[in-house]
Amino acid sequence: MSRSSGELFNAALVRPPSREFPRCVSTHPLKDTVDLSLALKQHEDYVSALREEGIDVKKLPSLDGFPDSVFIQDTALARALNRKALISRFGEPSRRGEEASVREFLGELGFTAVNVEAPATLEGGDIMITDLGLAFVGLTTRTNEGGAEALRSFLGQEVVSVPTERVFHLLSAVNYVGNRKVVIVPELVDSKYFSGFRQINVPLEEAYAANVLYLGENRILMPQGYPRTAERLRREGYRIVEVDVSEFRKCDGGVTCLSLPLFLI
Repeated sequence: MSRSSGELFNAALVRPPSREFPRCVSTHPLKDTVDLSLALKQHEDYVSALREEGIDVKKLPSLDGFPDSVFIQDTALARALNRKALISRFGEPSRRGEEASVREFLGELGFTAVNVEAPATLEGGDIMITDLGLAFVGLTTRTNEGGAEALRSFLGQEVVSVPTERVFHLLSAVNYVGNRKVVIVPELVDSKYFSGFRQINVPLEEAYAANVLYLGENRILMPQGYPRTAERLRREGYRIVEVDVSEFRKCDGGVTCLSLPLFLI
């Protein structure tokens, strides 16, 4: 896989929502209004947006019995250059088992799997990868110190642990967007951990928009409907690609959650 300027990845795995998706684990007040048909359409549009930006999208089948399985990012961390994958052990017990089919699929692509072992827990939504030989991991209700140590061992680089109490995944509050910059909601995560980065602050009332997916070459995929954040990113020189992910928000998921990048690190 060749790497263009600033790219963290150029291929990713996705899987559509299962028919049980409306039973997702969520604290969102509109959880009971999840529209499965709309979610399926939004997922197709999300995949189309990635492909239009040149991402090689590999689609797994939906996974019956696992309402949250559309949030495939949480299942693993995959490194395309050495064909190794760290397979998650979920902190959310109801999701344990989602990772098995991802492990198998990655194996078919030639990846060697390394498993996070109990009592460690690690979910992909708590891992922030950069292109600086540095990563971050949220210590949350989903990821513990054992999971952070498993990540350090797997990456073989500095991994900064970030206590994260106001959101259940680190990437709900901060995301790396290349160029030594992060998009961050400072009210939701302590900004001191990212003092070496230019911080693009997201207004608290648009906090959901902090969950953005950096596509390289100053391109950002972000949720539709957050004009102040979109304008701030444009002023920073980014080209914005907006997608409607309203049904996934109701299940406490965002644009990063819906794909598993094959990182070029």
